Amino acid sequence: MSVFEALNAETLPVRLGSNQALTDRIGEDTSKWSVREVGDGNLNLVFIVDGSKGSVIVKQALPYVRLVGESWPLPLKRSYFEYHALIRQGERDPGMVPEVLFFDREQAIIVMEFLTPHIILRRALIQGQQLPRIASDLGLFLARTLFRGSDLAMETRKRKEDVALFSDNVELCDITENLVFSDPYYEAKLNHHTTPQLDGIVAELRADRDLKVEAQRLKHLFAANAETLLHGDLHTGSVMVTPQETRVIDPEFAFYGPMAFDVGMLLANFWMSYFSQSGHEKDGDRESMREYLLDVVIDIWDVFRDEFSRLWRSERKGILYQAALFEDRGDSLGAEQALDEVLQSIWVDMLGFAGVEMHRRILGLAHNADFETIADADQRARCETKALKLGRHLAVNRRKIHSVAEINALAERLEQEIVA
Repeated sequence: MSVFEALNAETLPVRLGSNQALTDRIGEDTSKWSVREVGDGNLNLVFIVDGSKGSVIVKQALPYVRLVGESWPLPLKRSYFEYHALIRQGERDPGMVPEVLFFDREQAIIVMEFLTPHIILRRALIQGQQLPRIASDLGLFLARTLFRGSDLAMETRKRKEDVALFSDNVELCDITENLVFSDPYYEAKLNHHTTPQLDGIVAELRADRDLKVEAQRLKHLFAANAETLLHGDLHTGSVMVTPQETRVIDPEFAFYGPMAFDVGMLLANFWMSYFSQSGHEKDGDRESMREYLLDVVIDIWDVFRDEFSRLWRSERKGILYQAALFEDRGDSLGAEQALDEVLQSIWVDMLGFAGVEMHRRILGLAHNADFETIADADQRARCETKALKLGRHLAVNRRKIHSVAEINALAERLEQEIVA
């Protein structure tokens, strides 16, 4: 077994110059390769490699959490799970993830398609871009990957083998289990928030018994319900876009968990973007952008629900809710009743996951740029307060909420009320 060695811009052409996957895509003459390290995430090295024929992305895991440093070790095997997740997602929703060109397990290197002129969706939303395809593309991606990776569709043995494979992604699940569901609700060492502006509401949330109980119920669900293969970290920083195309990246947190998790985490990031817009208005009013973001949330849920329902009726070939019990016996109504109950369960749990995602992005370790790029601390805190309040409402009252429109109406009230 070769000793792991982190890449850099100088060593990459030497170490990968004979790799046929690279040379076929970008050219054999390494003297013409240009290598740029562009990783700005929390965990990995990411390089753009340009050659005479084209470009690729080279991504390498590090044996620690890059955001924190070597004091927080992390296994290289996470790249193995990212590779397998990308392959499965590419099969289940073709064209929605980057093409994988090469994988080296020992060196934790994935070489993949370079997406251009795509930019990170979060950055586009901060800039005020209104992208026409993201709601449809992301709603379809959620429905297709979550349905087709579950016992609703998969052959039983293959699915159980996959559950066993991804169950070894223990360390990244541990990050989620702590950073999302527990750390925000007490004085964990790595937490930080906008202080002193948020000190009062943070103290309230950490003393809120109902909220903490719901967060732990959601953690229980996350840890115990191996329902489908999840992306595991699906947010607006894990999506790359142009006006014509949407692509999902970075599924290294992939594991088998509850369907509602990916949906809730993604929608939470659009609600946070909504609340952040007033902090990005130096170049003009963002009211139309706020309206757009609320419409995106409605459309993602509607597209997800409709596509999930279509797949239920056309691809339900797994061990759950078999047609032999319903349609084959002339009881299509029974299958529709079961579908309604499954979607309702996803809906309720999705709201809870969305709520805790808002809290962890403001109170925990890994914040998001929607708020962090607001330079004025008072303004940033006002935006964050709105998200914290909505997040608490979603987590605690999730069984009483009936529509996205109801949530959006509350978001609009919070946007108007918290102005000072």
